[in-house]
Amino acid sequence: MTQITPPIALDQFQMSQPARIVAVDWQLLSIEQARRLREMGFDEGVTVELLHQGPYGGDPLACQVGRMTVAIRRELAHFIKVVAEEVTA
Repeated sequence: MTQITPPIALDQFQMSQPARIVAVDWQLLSIEQARRLREMGFDEGVTVELLHQGPYGGDPLACQVGRMTVAIRRELAHFIKVVAEEVTA
């Protein structure tokens, strides 16, 4: 039996742990912010991984999205909801 965990904001997720995007609060973002996130590959169903965070307040966050590494502000990462990706051996 698998335990279902509630989604958590990407900025609060554990580093170096694969996660799947389950929701993005598009309605809370400006049109420009939403466009930018989509251009960088952030969308429901996509696997992401937090790689690094900036030294001052943890901003920006470096994320692996597909084969790309992108940097986003912690403020925007808060609108991206993720769950831990199950790793199969």
